[in-house]
Amino acid sequence: MNPQRLEGLVRDIFVAAGMSAEHARLVAEVLVWADLRGMGSHGVMRVPRYVDLIRAGDLNPNPVMTTRNETAACVLLEADRAAGPVAMTHATQLALSKAKEAGAGICLVRATTHTAALGYYTHMAANAGMAAIAFSGSWPNMAYHGARAAGVSTAPLAIAVPGEGAPIALDMASGIVSIGKLMQARRTGEVLEPGLALDKNGNATTDPRAAAVPLPLGGAKGSGLALLIECLASLVTGNPLLAEALEGTPLGARHRQNGGMIALDIARFVDMANFRREAARLARAIKALPPQPGAEILLPGERGDRAAAAQRDDVRISAAVLDELKAVAASFGISA
Repeated sequence: MNPQRLEGLVRDIFVAAGMSAEHARLVAEVLVWADLRGMGSHGVMRVPRYVDLIRAGDLNPNPVMTTRNETAACVLLEADRAAGPVAMTHATQLALSKAKEAGAGICLVRATTHTAALGYYTHMAANAGMAAIAFSGSWPNMAYHGARAAGVSTAPLAIAVPGEGAPIALDMASGIVSIGKLMQARRTGEVLEPGLALDKNGNATTDPRAAAVPLPLGGAKGSGLALLIECLASLVTGNPLLAEALEGTPLGARHRQNGGMIALDIARFVDMANFRREAARLARAIKALPPQPGAEILLPGERGDRAAAAQRDDVRISAAVLDELKAVAASFGISA
């Protein structure tokens, strides 16, 4: 489907669901951006879930976001259960503004919803000449290392710096496989590789319909990263998620997420032109390494750049996702 047409459809759905035209446009842009880069797990397949969250009262289509605890370099954004792309984009703008003035800027986000692809926000920063780190925490949906049940979230992390052309950009979750990937596999019936997930009883499974709990990336490393992201994103913002959900605190299961954006103004530390030259030099050195048989050496973000270029005029989404999107549109009287 043409990306602009897809973005327009998603925008119309969210306007019909009660969002302002600007917020709906922004959410649509972030979701389609993920699909264009081959990250379908964070793309328009999320639209039905976002609409469900609006209907359940968990996602506020008309948030009143406010800031507090502001200093020259830091600020806390009270997101009022805004759509994640709305809150995280605003947080990025705040962090960039702080970094421009102070050299470094930190914006923590309290009480948002699914933050979508964090790489979108770090790309924003890198394209503005900044280095950036974004992270988010959520309810327990991934096994803690050694446990047979969910204890931490898949806690994504994104890091980006300006490159010679496109940013050098990492976007990853703390799990071996993301929840979105499991959702995709359920739709397609694709059999999972061993060692990716547990079923609801804590047993290993390759059945996408039974897979309920992804395993942490690198065992203790992945679950430790997820736990510390909870500390940074949730405990520091005064909005704990994991302990409340695990202990069964009222509203503990309600969909809530927290996040953060850290931006560094590179020009405060090194000449920007020199940084870009050194980034290009490093990239060339990495790509000149001897490859393993049949392998290609890629920089972080390079695969997504290629996918976006290849899909510039026709973004590929599965028939199942398109059917769900059309069904949601029809529920609002929108013809897809």
